[in-house]
Amino acid sequence: MGLLSRMGTVLKAKMTAVLDRAEDPRETLDYSYQKQLELLQNVKRGVVEVVTSKRRLELQASKLRENVARLDEQARRALAAGREDLARTALERKQVALLELQGMASQISELENEQAKLTGAESRLAMKVEAFRTRKETIKAQYSAAEAQVRIGEAVTGVSEEMADVGLAIQRAEDKTEKMRARAGAIDELVAAGTLDDFTGRVDVVERELAQIAVSQNVDHELASLRRQLETSNPKQLKEGK
Repeated sequence: MGLLSRMGTVLKAKMTAVLDRAEDPRETLDYSYQKQLELLQNVKRGVVEVVTSKRRLELQASKLRENVARLDEQARRALAAGREDLARTALERKQVALLELQGMASQISELENEQAKLTGAESRLAMKVEAFRTRKETIKAQYSAAEAQVRIGEAVTGVSEEMADVGLAIQRAEDKTEKMRARAGAIDELVAAGTLDDFTGRVDVVERELAQIAVSQNVDHELASLRRQLETSNPKQLKEGK
């Protein structure tokens, strides 16, 4: 049981952490405000229903009072006509109507008290809802500002996951560039030292030197040949040229 209890605690802690990261307090505040508005609307509907019931009873009471007056008049006319039995019947009906009027008056009084209570509750609740709305908007604005500051700070300092990925990408690119530059420099150095053969068509160092010697010998040979030709054709000019 102890192990299961600890596992349950760990799972609850992890779920709480996940929900905390996923929860947006602005959405929670808006939801709470919406629920309070629904409650306020329910109270207003209650007030309307009470007022409607009271108005219905008042109309019935008004008809009963008219009926009482009519029955009273009927009793007078019946008694004047010598019909005491009819007068008694009319007066009995009058008393029943008066009892109904008393019951209605009591119900109307109760409804008036209920209306007063609901109206007061509606007024107080409306004030609380408005105060909550003002506080809600203030908190939302503060949260949005703080969230923006955090994002800017994370972007500037590289703390955010996105900026961390960018920093890693830059670091990898710089490392690869340095490795490539070092490799290129090493290859050039080995090729210049003759350690590596150049298979790209470049002339070998020895071949290049031999070619330069051949060119120099050919130039010397041609100069000697030209000199002999000049000596044969105009030896005096050659001597003055010296």
